[in-house]
Amino acid sequence: MQLTIPDVDQPLVAIISGGTQGLGEAVARKLLADGAAGLLLAGRSPERGHALADELSGLGTPTVFTAADMIDTSAPQMLVDACVERFGTVTGVVNIAAATSRANLFADTVEHFDRMMAVNVRAPYFLIQAAARVMVEQGTGGSIVSVGSTSGYGGQPKLAAYSISKGALSVMTKNLAFALMQHNIRVNQVNPGWMETESEHRTQIEHDHAPENWLELAAPTRPLGRLVQPWEAANAIAYCLSPVSGLMTGNIIDIDQSVQGAGDPPLPGPEDTIQP
Repeated sequence: MQLTIPDVDQPLVAIISGGTQGLGEAVARKLLADGAAGLLLAGRSPERGHALADELSGLGTPTVFTAADMIDTSAPQMLVDACVERFGTVTGVVNIAAATSRANLFADTVEHFDRMMAVNVRAPYFLIQAAARVMVEQGTGGSIVSVGSTSGYGGQPKLAAYSISKGALSVMTKNLAFALMQHNIRVNQVNPGWMETESEHRTQIEHDHAPENWLELAAPTRPLGRLVQPWEAANAIAYCLSPVSGLMTGNIIDIDQSVQGAGDPPLPGPEDTIQP
């Protein structure tokens, strides 16, 4: 049997929410290396966003930055409109922007919970809606990848609302993959585990009160002796976006150092005990 590679002539014009640093920047650089036809980076830092967009444009992939806070209900449509205005189309979406603040059940508030759902669930849902409308109207098809978390399988007590939001994102991925299949629009999800990024460093210091050398202490506790690197998740995201991934849709891909459901189930430790 002769194996064939899918047609890769369809240009990739992608929106990356949360695309100016960490995993978003790694994805943008990977798509540049893969020959993307155009990128729109969305984020809250104009300084970082414009600098990265200028650099990627200079390296060969036309890239623009659009300032956006994904809690804003107008942001999803605004990003798609900006992408179509600049590039004439949108054929890929990467949902990375997320809120990650901590709160257990007894410490949570309505305001915090609503923010988690707004940024982590509502925003990607309506960004997919706006982009999919363009893909259907233009008949291009497309590929969408949302970034979830292994915490979406249950998560830690201190990440209650965050974990719930990422669980909802997984259901969204499967529901929309099924709904959009006949339009040749694929929807997949990549779940990074504990990943080494600038934002994770700030979270460890500011929210978990970890020492400055937390990474040096954390790495030996991981099976492979290090945390997940952004490039590893970026490679999986780029693969899902590419026609080379074929008919893959509705998949949840874990980039982690554990196997869900295997081994003894974890037992709560002292740090997991919460009090009203």
